[in-house]
Amino acid sequence: MYMIRKILPMLLLLAIVTEIVVAQKPLFTAPLGVQAYTFRKSFPLDVAKTLDTIKMMGFTELEGGSGKLSSEAFRKLCDERGISIPSTGASYEYLVKYPDSVAYKAKILGSNYVMCAWIPHDKGVLTLANAQQAVEDFNRAGKILKDNGLTFCYHAHGYEFQPHENGTLLDYIITKTNPEYVSFQMDIMWIYFGGGDPVGLLKKYGSRWKTMHLKDLRKGTAKDLTGLTSPENDVPLGTGELDIPAILRQAKKTGIKHYFIEDESSNVMEQVPQSIRYLKSLKN
Repeated sequence: MYMIRKILPMLLLLAIVTEIVVAQKPLFTAPLGVQAYTFRKSFPLDVAKTLDTIKMMGFTELEGGSGKLSSEAFRKLCDERGISIPSTGASYEYLVKYPDSVAYKAKILGSNYVMCAWIPHDKGVLTLANAQQAVEDFNRAGKILKDNGLTFCYHAHGYEFQPHENGTLLDYIITKTNPEYVSFQMDIMWIYFGGGDPVGLLKKYGSRWKTMHLKDLRKGTAKDLTGLTSPENDVPLGTGELDIPAILRQAKKTGIKHYFIEDESSNVMEQVPQSIRYLKSLKN
């Protein structure tokens, strides 16, 4: 009895210490990635120096293409800096017309994913006809990319939340595309801007989401279904309206492994490091 009374406080203390240690584990444990569009002003001036900046900030993954450089030359510059390119992009028009070329360039870059960030539509309103055409085009191009060992991801941009039947046109696009050929990239800010719930959609469609753009929306910003807002409404992660910790927790459960910070503001050299510090500060 004496020994039990002596051991119990020690076990209780151990349990408390263990709980504290577990609670202090980092929430964000994925490789640090960035979307090349963040540095759209500096890449055209000097690709190598821009990649040096990206490396200096601590990024090891980049989503983007080679710009005016050949895919081989851009891949070499990234390799020299320890930066991989798990995902690259293609415009809707180029993807539809030249899916084999898209696949060829992506494979040279070493990418596993190809994303498309915009469905053409008139007058700022996505229609059912636009969504139906996109479903057809995505299925066809996505099959070609899969045949080349790549995964196609449509990057939802917020204008897809037009009401349709019991849901939205985003629901229509996700449910009508073939899961074997079409996956999705969640830009958490654009999803939220269009009236969607990032956590709810991660839960609803699970593994259809493959990659993620991390960005935050300035508090008080007016929202609509245009998929467009001032670049200056991009603010450092953790300072805007989105519940970043909740989204990251669900994204981890969903199985997303590649996250790309994207900052479209004119102040990326200050805001991006702030976003990185915020991500690293988060605890489970």
